Amino acid sequence: HVQLVESGGDLVQPGGSLRLSCAASGFVFRSHVMTWARQAPGKGLEAVAGLYLGGGSPYYADSVKGRFTISRDNAKNTVDLQMNSLKPEDTAMYYCAAAEDCLPVELGAGFGDEWRYWGQGTQVTVS
Repeated sequence: HVQLVESGGDLVQPGGSLRLSCAASGFVFRSHVMTWARQAPGKGLEAVAGLYLGGGSPYYADSVKGRFTISRDNAKNTVDLQMNSLKPEDTAMYYCAAAEDCLPVELGAGFGDEWRYWGQGTQVTVS
């Protein structure tokens, strides 16, 4: 049974920090590209950060560069998102998603069927 379970969302004041975590199970985590996405009320789904396998630079949306850091632990099957200097515009439901590495995956280019696994989301409110 595939699961992606996000945690760490909360209400935080502007300028504050949060660390989101996504725990994966039921699939081969180490062979999947991982991403964090968010959806604010009335807006579309936005890719926030992502990590390809085999190293290389992480992807960050321009709006979060320098403030957010994505990391993964293949031993624990987790992918985290450290969020610093939070702004009210960061308020959204945050989701983690996984795409099998053998598929054509381009971080930040939208979300097609390659993003097979999704979590239920964790709410971040900056106010």
